[in-house]
Amino acid sequence: MGAVHTIDRHLVEAWATSTAGRVLDAGCGPGHWTNRLASLGVDVHGVDLVPEFIGHARITYPAARFDLGSIDDLDEPDGALGGILSWFSTIHHDPSQITTPLAEFARTLRPGGTLLLGYFQGTRVEAFDHAVARAYRWTAHELHAALEAVGFEIIETHQRTERGRRPVGAILCKLPEIQRA
Repeated sequence: MGAVHTIDRHLVEAWATSTAGRVLDAGCGPGHWTNRLASLGVDVHGVDLVPEFIGHARITYPAARFDLGSIDDLDEPDGALGGILSWFSTIHHDPSQITTPLAEFARTLRPGGTLLLGYFQGTRVEAFDHAVARAYRWTAHELHAALEAVGFEIIETHQRTERGRRPVGAILCKLPEIQRA
């Protein structure tokens, strides 16, 4: 967790420890967030599409639960989760496909459940070269619209810019307590 910015750590930890019900670390990568949240007593498990990440996470954090899977097709029943952490896990989704994981998050969250989504911020939606694969910057406005289109209500948006680093953001949103018909 040494490379995690203090502001991000506080935001994620405060959200997760106040979330009622199971939490999914969607696109958990090497598993550091899953492990951190589990160490705080959160009922959490991580899912990632990359077998090497899951293998690393299982070896490095044997007390935490990790499963191989796609955020586009989660192995969770409808309404099973209290919260989902999507910390930069949708950055590789083409903008034309962004509603696929967002709709899947909405399907698996219970009414009133929350999503905390981290992203790279830009002045427009645009692709850029990332260490792993092409990634996308988003405006908060565009992500708000995509989240609202699948049923989320925006609670708050955080933005942070540091010299020499990519601007980043986080959006906290929730499903309505009573699903709309």
